[in-house]
Amino acid sequence: MEGYLFNGAISVEALFSFSSQLAMLGWVILIFFPRKLKLLNSIPQYIIPLLLSFTYAILMLIYFFNAPGGFSSFKAVQILFETDSLLLAGWLHFLAFDLFIGAWIARKADDIGMSRLFQAPILFATFMLGPLGLGLFIFIRALFVTSKGPIHA
Repeated sequence: MEGYLFNGAISVEALFSFSSQLAMLGWVILIFFPRKLKLLNSIPQYIIPLLLSFTYAILMLIYFFNAPGGFSSFKAVQILFETDSLLLAGWLHFLAFDLFIGAWIARKADDIGMSRLFQAPILFATFMLGPLGLGLFIFIRALFVTSKGPIHA
């Protein structure tokens, strides 16, 4: 039944919305809340990415092996993602990895003394454009490490 998962137990749209909101919660905590609170900090760093990854794994295990397409060519990937359940799995993949990388960036930026105001646009870029935010952070961190001083906005 296209549009529904797990024999009609939940709609693709409902799981998409819930997962997206869960990831958004992680980004809000990561950008706006204090990182000194270890338990709160573990939510965007580990708990949410783990939940998203677990859901991704379930979708892949249930739906991947019977779906048309694959990873052998661009066309095969395009066909694979025409299946709602696997398109959702791909979205969960993005949500989980981008948030995990965002938490890594925040941790490393804190370690080198980068101000939270300076971190915010980098984290936002990671949230919206994944690899662009990561590349931006790596570039800025290389400049910072060379200058050996804290980055303040």
